[in-house]
Amino acid sequence: MTKPQVKLTREVIQRLPKVLLHEHLDGGLRPATVLELADRAGYTELPESDPNRLADWFGAGAARGSLPLYLEGFRHTIALMQTAEALERVAYEYAEDMAQDNVVYSEVRFAPHFHTQRGLGLDAVMKAVARGLTRGREDFGVDTRIIICAMRNLSAMLSMQMAELAVAWRAHGCVGFDLAGEEAGHPAKHHLDAFHLVKRMNFAITIHAGESFGPESIWQALQYCGAHRIGHGTRLIEDMVVYEGKVISLGPLAQYVLDHRIPIEICLSSNVHTGATPSLAEHPFPHYLNKGYRVTLNTDNRLMSRTSMTDEFLLAVTQFGLTFDQLEKVTINGMKSAFAHHDERLKVIFERIKPGYAAIRGTTVNRV
Repeated sequence: MTKPQVKLTREVIQRLPKVLLHEHLDGGLRPATVLELADRAGYTELPESDPNRLADWFGAGAARGSLPLYLEGFRHTIALMQTAEALERVAYEYAEDMAQDNVVYSEVRFAPHFHTQRGLGLDAVMKAVARGLTRGREDFGVDTRIIICAMRNLSAMLSMQMAELAVAWRAHGCVGFDLAGEEAGHPAKHHLDAFHLVKRMNFAITIHAGESFGPESIWQALQYCGAHRIGHGTRLIEDMVVYEGKVISLGPLAQYVLDHRIPIEICLSSNVHTGATPSLAEHPFPHYLNKGYRVTLNTDNRLMSRTSMTDEFLLAVTQFGLTFDQLEKVTINGMKSAFAHHDERLKVIFERIKPGYAAIRGTTVNRV
């Protein structure tokens, strides 16, 4: 018996349960919040004083086809996230935004050491963010966890400190460790001691790789650093042979990622904005999906890329023709790939995701 077809309007897509694994806390502030925090802090470097014009400015600045240029806007948001009050507010509003977008589970990442410029210690930073997310979970019912980022272009010693912080906070909402920043000239293997610590402590690793550098970056993330997920992975396509719009053969790395079910955290909008792909039409996402890779859809930076999970789903539908069933599959992929415990992942799948899709489809859920 075939499943009923569902017309994927924006309203329907907004109602769908979603899972978000790749979003940066300092890249997703509300424009109005940026302005209010700037006013309270006496920060005068913002180029606009109107929320809509400020949103336009962030979006235009990010969409220049270069990762270093894309990252320039973060100096403003990070400058405004230097107090416990500001961090807690941003985290709380993040949870509220997730609820409004019907995200049922999310992992939000950030680099705590960026938020110690005005006297906060690392634990105080973590406490403020965790407090905001906890209040958000209580008020809005969104299950949100933390991933701590180290930065490729900073010292291996600092990365070790971030790894130790991530492990120390595992009982308080932190579920993973990440390495972010410009890939070219900053190989992940320079931070091996941090990754070895995380692996020895049986903790989870995701690494930005294959965004601004080729398959070698993905290979290093997996085989040197032990990544469990790959952030972006856009350039894995360079280890495949594509002919007349179809993948006809896989290189050894691409085959490994497929065979070992390595999740890929796809961010459609930001991949265009950073130049990871020349255009949305040329994005490798449909090739990955059609070959059976464990792909997930994510926002990366909602402020910088002026997006939401609803927007990213809508892009996948309008640009690549994803069906209702494929959106459900991508969502379940996300929850299967989450760094929450196994029983927690199953609970979200069978109590939130499958019932949510079944209700819109007009069917019942079979637990299989």
